[in-house]
Amino acid sequence: MTYTVKSTLPEPDLKTVAAALRGTLLDLIDLSLVAKQIHWNVVGPRFRSIHLQLDEVVDTARQYSDTVAERASALGISPDGRSASVAEGSALDTVPEGWLPDNDAVRTMVDALGAVIAKSRERMKAVGEVDPVTEDVFISLTGDLEKEHWMFQAENRA
Repeated sequence: MTYTVKSTLPEPDLKTVAAALRGTLLDLIDLSLVAKQIHWNVVGPRFRSIHLQLDEVVDTARQYSDTVAERASALGISPDGRSASVAEGSALDTVPEGWLPDNDAVRTMVDALGAVIAKSRERMKAVGEVDPVTEDVFISLTGDLEKEHWMFQAENRA
């Protein structure tokens, strides 16, 4: 027996929302992986504080990836968080291999968060025109990521 979840959105609106949610899910899964990779490899005098701060990003990314995936499911969009899909579809750059000095770790996180925020703002605008409920998810997500972005920016001197 095949089960299908039907959306309450008109088909053209659903396509816009599906693209936004799918892309965001991939970016958030990758963001959690990027933060964890840096978490395991950061070295330097600020190791402990950055190490702990990275776990906050991981928690935020994982929480919102679940929220985004469940929003997609509620609209009849099958979420895809498979590793191959993340590798192919994420907007994030690859993290350098090996130990990462604390200044480089912070810079890498600022760049990663900035990339996800930029995409999130684009997607927020796109879905806002067709689905205010999904737009609300993007508003909360963007606000929380911008807070993390600010905190990492404040970690490094110019």
